[in-house]
Amino acid sequence: MGYVQRLYDFLRRHPTWVDTFWAVVLLGLSGVSVVSLHGVPGHHGTIATAAIVSVVLCVVVALRRRYPEPMLLVACATGLAQLVLDVETTVADFAMLVITYTVAAIGARWASRLALSVSLVAAALAQLRWPAEHSGFVGQVAIAVFQTVPFALAWVLGDSMRTRRAYFAQLEERAARLEKEREAQAKVAVAAERARIARELHDVVAHNVSVMVVQADGAAYVLDAAPDQAKKALETISSTGRQALAEMRRLLGVLRTGEHQEGGEYVPQPDVEQIDDLIEQCRTSGLPVDFKVEGTPRPLPSGVELTAYRIVQEALTNTRKHGGPNAGASVRLVYFDDGLGLLVEDDGKGAPHELYEEGGADGQGHGLIGMRERVGMVGGTLDAGPRPGGGFRISVLLPLKPAH
Repeated sequence: MGYVQRLYDFLRRHPTWVDTFWAVVLLGLSGVSVVSLHGVPGHHGTIATAAIVSVVLCVVVALRRRYPEPMLLVACATGLAQLVLDVETTVADFAMLVITYTVAAIGARWASRLALSVSLVAAALAQLRWPAEHSGFVGQVAIAVFQTVPFALAWVLGDSMRTRRAYFAQLEERAARLEKEREAQAKVAVAAERARIARELHDVVAHNVSVMVVQADGAAYVLDAAPDQAKKALETISSTGRQALAEMRRLLGVLRTGEHQEGGEYVPQPDVEQIDDLIEQCRTSGLPVDFKVEGTPRPLPSGVELTAYRIVQEALTNTRKHGGPNAGASVRLVYFDDGLGLLVEDDGKGAPHELYEEGGADGQGHGLIGMRERVGMVGGTLDAGPRPGGGFRISVLLPLKPAH
């Protein structure tokens, strides 16, 4: 079976070999017909002339798919020579039907139309060669049908094959286009997921490491004078580190397949209720934070809750880094009928607005750009800038949708 398949594939790649084989078969049959008709009463032309015509028409069959348009012109010229020289029709004239089909199937459009026109005209002229006793009306109709129908059928079959091939080509093109679109969508999805993970990593690392650094510096400063405060600072560092590790495990979990996940390995996504713990952590690290909630708390979409939490986390991290030693902050969470409002302000000396806009707390391009990306993903708006009296202000409005 493998040999047959290889042979089939080889012949598909080399169609001229197949056509040459059939041309040789046609030439042999034509030679037999020429010899057998020689000397028959009413036979026209010489053996040499008929042989030459047969060879030319067999060459047309051999090269029909390689040079369809030139072979059509050769066939037309040969047919005209047969009429002018009064050469008897032989088996080789079957090549006329073959080239008509071929040009209609794979040739240029002009060649296809020419093949149909010439074949019909040639069929009409061929009627002149029939004996006079067939010149009656019925005989003329029968001859016309006999001469024209085969050429018309050959052309229709060829044109149908052209249409079918064009249809399949369109299907292949459409499938290739859809495949490219799927690949592009997959790349966009991967890029979006990478950006999301990058934002999460930035928020987790920037906030928790910032708290740990502040506590470590404070512990080193009061280690000898106030051991109890140093111990408390070390406990804060320990709890903050554990929290950071838990969030890191959660983030790494999205990169693993479900079959490798273990129950209880990952912590849930942070939500609005955990903002209290976040603010308490900031207070423990030495940053005074005033927190107020207005309106009636209600269930929020997980994306909105995570966005609100990360905005507060990033804003307080920036305050701790750039607000100075005596900076304080306030966080206001407002539940509207159709949205969740978030206002974070500090009274520190702050950093240049360009730093927040371009680099954020770590100077690596994850500041307000990352915040705007988060807010934009849930259809919200963000306004940020220096306060008139000093410090920095971040105002966010997130649309509320029914939690699913």
